[in-house]
Amino acid sequence: MPLVTSKDMLLDAQKGNYAVGAFNVENMEMVMAVVEAAQEMQSPVILQTTPSTARYAGLNLYYANVKAVAERATVPVALHLDHGSSFELAVQALREGYTSVMIDGSHLPWEENSRLVRRVVDACRPCRVPVEAELGCIGGKEDDVDSGGTGLTSPEQAVKFVEQTGIDFLAVAIGTAHGVYKRSPNIRLDLLKEIKKRVFIPLVLHGTSGLEDEVVRSCIQEGICKVNYATDLRIAFTDGMRRILSGDKSVIDPKIYGNMGKELVKRYVQDKIWVCKSSGRGF
Repeated sequence: MPLVTSKDMLLDAQKGNYAVGAFNVENMEMVMAVVEAAQEMQSPVILQTTPSTARYAGLNLYYANVKAVAERATVPVALHLDHGSSFELAVQALREGYTSVMIDGSHLPWEENSRLVRRVVDACRPCRVPVEAELGCIGGKEDDVDSGGTGLTSPEQAVKFVEQTGIDFLAVAIGTAHGVYKRSPNIRLDLLKEIKKRVFIPLVLHGTSGLEDEVVRSCIQEGICKVNYATDLRIAFTDGMRRILSGDKSVIDPKIYGNMGKELVKRYVQDKIWVCKSSGRGF
């Protein structure tokens, strides 16, 4: 089917007390793996690209890739700009056909973040493309951006931020971090509960690669509607390629080792769809 926006997906998830998995993709094989997993499990799904991914091949190439694969599927597929780094990049994604956009001004002072996000919302609203933004500072390293911070989302500021910006989804900082965890994180479910009481738009959880599934399920129970996965997909794809290339050095066909990478990504995505409880929701 044609690409859809993520708004109805996440509003349905909010009503049904489940989440939609949002998976970062880097190449054709990963795109195919994510959509095939969603199709087999009849789950809605969000595919994401980051600024560095866009620099690597161009937003238009990723859009064409995802669009082609989505059109062969019967489940809802959205294409999302993850951690959009500027107003210009967000607008470029909008023009290329992305059906969902995140603008990340969380590294800016509060008022500057709010103004930047409002500009993106004003640009996307006429096209009915939903906008995600982040308040607080999710730690760790996402792509080539190191947040260097650990500031948690304030429930009081979240209310004001949502009102001022008009965003559709809010990414919250409750103790998760991007990249690979070096120690067990302290996930603030109590803070998430407080945010949910005051903010009524769908909430997003970043930094879940390596987080225990039960912790993710608890976050979904307390109001998370979109769960982002990135680092673990890269690990799965690379592990698949290594299995083939290290086992048989005579292999030179990229389809052979690419297919193994694709298979491991697909298995990972299927597992996370179960965690998100979105299986069977893609009708």
